[in-house]
Amino acid sequence: MSSTYRRIALARRPSGDPVPEDFSLESGPMPEPGEGEVLIEVTHLSLDPYMRGRMDDAKSYAEPVAIGGTMTGQGVGRVLRSRAEDVPEGALATGITGWASHAVLRGKDVRVLDEGTPPSSVLGVLGMPGFTGWQGLREYGRPKRGETLVVAAATGPVGSMVGQLARAQGLRTIAIAGGEEKCRIARETFGFDAAIDHRAHEDAGSLRAAIADAAPDGIDVYWENVGGRVLEAVLPLMNTHGRIPLCGAVAWYGATPGDTDHLPRAWRAILTKRLSVNGLIIFDHWHHYPEFLKEVGPKVAAGEIAYIEDVAEGLEAAPEAFISMLKGGNTGKQIVAL
Repeated sequence: MSSTYRRIALARRPSGDPVPEDFSLESGPMPEPGEGEVLIEVTHLSLDPYMRGRMDDAKSYAEPVAIGGTMTGQGVGRVLRSRAEDVPEGALATGITGWASHAVLRGKDVRVLDEGTPPSSVLGVLGMPGFTGWQGLREYGRPKRGETLVVAAATGPVGSMVGQLARAQGLRTIAIAGGEEKCRIARETFGFDAAIDHRAHEDAGSLRAAIADAAPDGIDVYWENVGGRVLEAVLPLMNTHGRIPLCGAVAWYGATPGDTDHLPRAWRAILTKRLSVNGLIIFDHWHHYPEFLKEVGPKVAAGEIAYIEDVAEGLEAAPEAFISMLKGGNTGKQIVAL
């Protein structure tokens, strides 16, 4: 076993959108597990939009990453050493490892996976993103047969889960995605009834007209992942008593304190403070995760739920993959394979 490990640290807080200089690749002596802890060799890391918020020193639902601290995130890997009674050495396991080649975690914070489980699936379709879509749709979307649902960032791991579940429940589903290829994937792979390329429209008014054509009866459920002009386009088309599960606002994650537009900060407050347009923080709902696995796991195994993964190779690729993801450069769930 190597005597050192590597990690990606937060070198400085971003001003606006993150850039490579905001991260640093560090190495250090291999950590040793204490009593009740395990050492995991990470094989796959998850990159998710929420991590952008953790880079800022701002009050939110979770503590920010400290300068010099390891970037946060879920990983999957093999247990190299265990001093935890219920976690055997050699087991495939997942937990919040951070962006690192190895991590020491408390045994009670690790979930041992069944052998044969595709490691990346527990970071995407059967992990936090898939669970977010399932839980948010049923609790805050409250879909009804015959209604119309619009999903922003529809080909990502959350949006694609929402669209497939809603269509199976008899809703008309409309995807909003960036580029012709993602729109094709939304229709052909994820089964959306219609897909609209937001990049093909110069302003919110033009985008709104395209959405209105696809949703002649208005919008009953809007799954919000993006904010920005997509939200501007959608809001006037919402039906009375429509529902907006607010999962994210990636278009505004790079907003700076000097911005004159107050709406980004207001919309983020709705998300982080769980205000009346239902802000969805999935950690509030984790007790439903076993129910999600029981219902959705067999559907994934049977091919009834489709998913796509975008895999970057090597720990050092994580910052660039993350930066690209925030700008829509990924197709499907963004994974880093170590």
